[in-house]
Amino acid sequence: MAEVTRPAPPRLYRWIVLVSISLAMFGNYYLYDSVAPIADLLKSQLNYSDADIGLLYTIYSVAAFLVLLVGGVIIDRIGTAKSTFIFGVICLVAGVLTFVSANIWVMASGRFLLGVGAEPLIVAVTTALAKWFKGKELSLAFGINLTIARLGSYAADNSPSWAGEAYAGWQAPLQIAAAIGAMCVVGAVIYWILEASAEKRYQIGEPPPTEKLVLREVFRFDSSFWYIVGLCVVFYSVVFPFRAFAIKFFQEAHGMTREAGGALNSMLPMAAMIATPLFGLLVDRVGKRSMFMAAGSAVLLPLFLIVAYAPAGPALSFWLPGVGSVTAPLTMVIVMAVLGVIFSLIPAVMWPSVAYLIEEHRLGSAYSAMTFCQQLGMAAVPWMIGKTNDIFQAGAQNPAGYNPGLWIFTALSAMGLVFSYLLWRVERGPNAHGLETITAKG
Repeated sequence: MAEVTRPAPPRLYRWIVLVSISLAMFGNYYLYDSVAPIADLLKSQLNYSDADIGLLYTIYSVAAFLVLLVGGVIIDRIGTAKSTFIFGVICLVAGVLTFVSANIWVMASGRFLLGVGAEPLIVAVTTALAKWFKGKELSLAFGINLTIARLGSYAADNSPSWAGEAYAGWQAPLQIAAAIGAMCVVGAVIYWILEASAEKRYQIGEPPPTEKLVLREVFRFDSSFWYIVGLCVVFYSVVFPFRAFAIKFFQEAHGMTREAGGALNSMLPMAAMIATPLFGLLVDRVGKRSMFMAAGSAVLLPLFLIVAYAPAGPALSFWLPGVGSVTAPLTMVIVMAVLGVIFSLIPAVMWPSVAYLIEEHRLGSAYSAMTFCQQLGMAAVPWMIGKTNDIFQAGAQNPAGYNPGLWIFTALSAMGLVFSYLLWRVERGPNAHGLETITAKG
């Protein structure tokens, strides 16, 4: 008997799938960024040190680093719908565990569990999108998904503005985070129902194999790939640990309100939502990928010295969507605006560039190795910055105590500039891979 050919899912159905699965990413991102706005409360109310606060980020990356080895295998074995649900439940349990006790090790256990669930959840969502949108509007779907996810970071940074009454204590903001983290499960359940229904009526694409690390492939990658990996490691080891302490720094070093500090911190995900796809379009049109990475690294280099030593300048009022008018020192506004542009530029160019360096059948290993190294850097730096702040007694009574940590960010930025320069030099020579010359038109 001939097999009945079923139609493809309607476009509206696919976009409903996209929104539902992106809700899980929104909750995921909110949970990760929910600690930064209460950093000062953890210190004043629970006597946490900055090293303890850094540990809450470090231990997340340790878990993410470990689970990267098995997450892809689980997704391939049980499918995207079940995987998204299971990892979403883990994220929700992690959010609850984070607020139930003032004990640092209980809270750290919650953050570790979040790393176990969050990173594979991102992989599962990415795989599901490829399953539903491959050959159609895949790039647009990925862009919308990432925008919704980053709205989670934006909402967490600005939670002192829209949930200000909760910030009388450390626990209520984390309870709000856990409630929003429930979207990881809600989105996953809706997606599971939609997929189960669609499988009976429509022809859905097969998911691509998830990215896995094949060690024998890693040793065959050339220098250009490893220069990009080096830039990736130091870039994320600068930006995310800085965001972890930024609100507390703005409060204690510049006397800003929690609301203003959160608003400044939120400029990075907001800029990324707007500018990342625009930079992607730009480099597709003009090429010059290694040049853009080098230029972004060069601009990043002095920013943390400016934060440390430049005069704060006059107060500047600006407007943010969902927040309203915000007042902050001019210098800090400029630095965060520039950092937001770099936060958009380098990832928009860096991740797609790997596809020009590595054959398609080895891309899974390449991206897995890159993410693996990225999480190693992100595991090491937050605790190190917190410990440095403690050693130099950084705080409202001693704002200069933050400067050694800012010097660490500067040193890492300098390493990023070296890696990007070496990449740019290779890509202008006889062993170039086309990062400078290939355009979408070409």
